[in-house]
Amino acid sequence: MAGDSSFDIVSKVDRQEVDNALNQTQREISQRFDFKHTGAQIDWQGELGVEISANAEERALAVLDVFKQKLVKRGISLKTLETGEPRSSGKEVKVSASLNQGINQEQAKQIGKLIRDDGPKGVKVQVQGDELRVTSKKRDDLQDVIALV
Repeated sequence: MAGDSSFDIVSKVDRQEVDNALNQTQREISQRFDFKHTGAQIDWQGELGVEISANAEERALAVLDVFKQKLVKRGISLKTLETGEPRSSGKEVKVSASLNQGINQEQAKQIGKLIRDDGPKGVKVQVQGDELRVTSKKRDDLQDVIALV
């Protein structure tokens, strides 16, 4: 072989699947009896943010639970969802949530250390923004790293 083989470790969320989960949550909120006359709603806030509002904290948290269930059914890990504390705004209670994409520096260092300590020799790890590139001369070593991670 002429060169090194490589693969990237990335963390991305399929926004279309999240949008489908959000739409299913909106539909369920509009149809369920326990959400009638509570002002419960869920909407996008920016590119990867979601805002939930209702007239009671319990209802807002119930909407959040429904949204989490829909995300799991759509195959999206709840580790990507970061929720804030409920806050009251006039007569409404709002809960903000955001979806995390990419690998932060701390996680990248942990993964790199894991690969260097427990992985095969001759494997190089480079941090490139919010992703990791793993390179090696042998594809078998890369497959071992994939199994490790």
